Amino acid sequence: MFAPSPIRLAMPGFWRRSMDEFRRQANIAMTFQGMHTPGKAYPLMQFDSPACAGQCKIMSDQTTFGGFSSATLDYVPGAKHREHEGRVIGGAGAGPVSAELDGSAGRPPAHAVFKGSISTELPSNRSDVQRSGFAAFRTRDRGISLFGRLLWDIDPYAYLALRIKSDGRKYYVNIQTESIVPTDIHQHLLPCYTPGQWETVTIPFSAFVRTNYGMVVEPQKEMLRQKVRSVGLGLTDRVPGPFELCIADIYATNRAPSREVGREDSGFEFDEPEKTGMMDEMEPRRRKGEPERILI
Repeated sequence: MFAPSPIRLAMPGFWRRSMDEFRRQANIAMTFQGMHTPGKAYPLMQFDSPACAGQCKIMSDQTTFGGFSSATLDYVPGAKHREHEGRVIGGAGAGPVSAELDGSAGRPPAHAVFKGSISTELPSNRSDVQRSGFAAFRTRDRGISLFGRLLWDIDPYAYLALRIKSDGRKYYVNIQTESIVPTDIHQHLLPCYTPGQWETVTIPFSAFVRTNYGMVVEPQKEMLRQKVRSVGLGLTDRVPGPFELCIADIYATNRAPSREVGREDSGFEFDEPEKTGMMDEMEPRRRKGEPERILI
């Protein structure tokens, strides 16, 4: 059983998280959410305030082993918020800073910009490094509450959705769970149908591929959706040059996508399964024109 230390009990954030978790669990029990399929989306990350960017951890080869790729995650306020700021800062008659409205009108919402530059140059003082050129971010651990480690339970949902504006490069969506192997990450190529424009992309959780340090892990196992630790995005195409990806929010949903995305679109190549079953040995592949054999 989880037993918080006296120091942790004295931290105000611990009790705030505990109360938030208590309210969440009480709401599930009172509304019988476990008895039906949720119709509303479940937000995992919403970049709607300046503090949200600080809730993410930025990673690159520069921070990992002294490479030369750079990455930042910066908050960009929505137009409504910028309009408010323009009136306050500029005074009466200053007017809005921008004519853009929020995403509901088909215009950019408040979001975070993940941008930087990829370099494949190797650090001269690290002979053990053979490859370079990546950048990524993920949500930070949500902390500990009176009920234990705070994790997302997205088991009632079938899809992960993201509102993005991409530059068209090959980004990957990363989901980390409380699995037995902590370095396992479920990944899928981030779909992009309209580069340079805002769009909502949807990926079935069943299409994610279990990987370890970027390599496909066999056998593939179903994602532990009851205990999701973090979500994030990464760029590992190793193409030198600048990149920029805008993200408004990431959420779990049961709304089916308008475009089908599956395991074949994951960005990973799978080897043909080895035929080791008894029936494979008994029944070799039939040649063209050969009559069908019936096994009894």
